[in-house]
Amino acid sequence: MKAKIRLDVISLLSTLGFFGIFSTTISKSPVLPLFVRSMGGSTDTIGLISAISPLAGILFSFPIGLLADRLGRKRLLVAAALVFVGAPALYVFVTNPYWLIPIRFFHGIGTAILGPVSSAIIIAEYRGSKGEKLGIYSSATLVGRSLAPLAGGAIISLFASMQQGWNFRLVYAAAFLLSLPVLFLAFLMPDKADSGVKRLSLLDFASSLGTFLTNRRLLGTAMVEMATYFAYGGFETYLPLYLQGKGLPSYQIGLVFSLQILAIALSKPLFGKLSDRIDRRMQVLAGIVILGASFAAIPLATGIAGATAIGTLFGLGLSFSTVATSTYVSDVAAQENLGASLGALSSIMDIGHSTGPLVIGIVIQAATMGAGFIAGSAVCAASAILFALLAFRDKAPSASD
Repeated sequence: MKAKIRLDVISLLSTLGFFGIFSTTISKSPVLPLFVRSMGGSTDTIGLISAISPLAGILFSFPIGLLADRLGRKRLLVAAALVFVGAPALYVFVTNPYWLIPIRFFHGIGTAILGPVSSAIIIAEYRGSKGEKLGIYSSATLVGRSLAPLAGGAIISLFASMQQGWNFRLVYAAAFLLSLPVLFLAFLMPDKADSGVKRLSLLDFASSLGTFLTNRRLLGTAMVEMATYFAYGGFETYLPLYLQGKGLPSYQIGLVFSLQILAIALSKPLFGKLSDRIDRRMQVLAGIVILGASFAAIPLATGIAGATAIGTLFGLGLSFSTVATSTYVSDVAAQENLGASLGALSSIMDIGHSTGPLVIGIVIQAATMGAGFIAGSAVCAASAILFALLAFRDKAPSASD
């Protein structure tokens, strides 16, 4: 009976994660910039609106993780589901692009809740196989992230003849319908791990954040996570421009990214299972080194074969590292602060993801495209050194802790 309950939890969460990420991704890619442009929005407006959703993750992932520890994880999961259902319905009525700013921020809160809370539930439920189960959940969300742009693009094209941007509004109607299973599944989640409501003060937030930042192993892991997504933000932003400059057609550039996402989705359960059996610190370190080296190697790619090889290697490095970071955090964080620690990790990850394109873009503007890739690789190398110094001073925690 116990094994059946565990299967139900990972099945429910993986399905919930698939629909949740599918509905949020179809709401932004490729529809969001096209929708803004159809309402007369400028390029600057598109950039501003696109930056709002990650900002919600930066601001809210840590406090949401702390709330999950105090108020109960199912309650927070239901709150995320309500956001996923409510936000797409709001897009349908937008006639001014600036109305999208509060809507995107609201939608981003749902994503900020889903990640750390789902990870905390999985880690609490699957002590001995948490790496493998986190990999399964992550792969399910990646499938949703991969399929959503294809579905959104198909809807936009199929109903392109509709007037006043109704083809874009139909995408958001589809996002609403596809978010309904998220709410249903959230209510089905077992609530046995939830505790009664506890009082929460600003002192609790400050204390939990201080605990995270003063724990050298947690801080070192967070720096690796930030560097990983710093490079990933630069990768997804500037690799298409680099390959376009090399004369690759758009469909081949899209193929590079599709194969990369496929590599991540297929490898995460395998790498997660591996992290349950080996020293997770070595896996984190190896992953960020592979990722940084492949990022620096991008200027060596002059055709589709080289770009595909480097892109796939980059994806495998990201998969190898990130599947072990959350499990390693669960090894070293106090269990009563697990949600807060995972939330802080998610916030720092979003900081890296947001600042990567900006900083690398400045380097590219001041020097060359190759210099920008070297700069991103240097950030990865610095995080690897810092992690090694901070995490390897003590004996490795047990993988089953």
